[in-house]
Amino acid sequence: MKVKVIPVLEDNYMYLIIEEHTREAVAVDVAVPKRLLEIAGREGVSLTTVLTTHHHWDHTRGNAELVHLRPGLAVMGADERICALTRRLAHGEELRFGAIHVRCLLTPGHTSGHMSYFLWEDECPDPPALFSGTLQPGLIHLCNFTVPSLPPSDPLSSLGDALSVAGCGWHLEDTAQQMYQSLTKILDTLPPQTKVFCGHEHTLNNLEFAQKVEPCNDHVRAKLSWAQKRDDDDIPTVPSTLERIQCVSSQARWHQPRSWRYSAGSEHASSLLWNHRSPRFGHSWPCSGGF
Repeated sequence: MKVKVIPVLEDNYMYLIIEEHTREAVAVDVAVPKRLLEIAGREGVSLTTVLTTHHHWDHTRGNAELVHLRPGLAVMGADERICALTRRLAHGEELRFGAIHVRCLLTPGHTSGHMSYFLWEDECPDPPALFSGTLQPGLIHLCNFTVPSLPPSDPLSSLGDALSVAGCGWHLEDTAQQMYQSLTKILDTLPPQTKVFCGHEHTLNNLEFAQKVEPCNDHVRAKLSWAQKRDDDDIPTVPSTLERIQCVSSQARWHQPRSWRYSAGSEHASSLLWNHRSPRFGHSWPCSGGF
């Protein structure tokens, strides 16, 4: 399995997932369809499916045009508000694309219909992956459920706007408690080596916040220095891993007293899921990255 990281718009990511034996491809959160098709053509793959994490414009704006350009294309997601949706997915549903398995994980918080996608490949030594629209490397917000026993190989996940490097997405349609449950339940059950592919590039801002919360955290200091260098070189910070995210995100380590003190006595769910990021990226990055 190969994942192409495609920076688009101001700070969004869309992804092209390639089954390297069948040359079938699956896209996640299509915002700029012609750029996606250009990369798919260059890779020599057949695009068959779009997985959408949630209905927001910056994650779905390309669906209608892509379906027009590629008749018969399947557009999947959990929310009926997703543009050009052809199949509504349910929590726990599993899909198969050649050797690639996809487990659909309903992760409410950012939106009520946010779906994250956990991917792994048969007989492959590479780690699994998680794709999520709201997750940002550094923090994970997923839903209140227990993931069934996972395969021994390493999976991948698509998180959309639920999780990001060193942070997470805003809870816009659900309560902070729901997003908190999404975060803790997934974080506690997915393999630590899982690669995290989030929907936005907010790593630097998230780490600046993390350093305020834990100024003596050497992991945060090192990651911040690394992220600043990536930013200077216009290189993405995705993917990260769940294990690395836990080292730098105070929100992912909700049980630690320093995180409580920083919340000034506020309820854990609402204070720890707060994120003060601001739009600051307008880069065009190459398809690489990870910390």
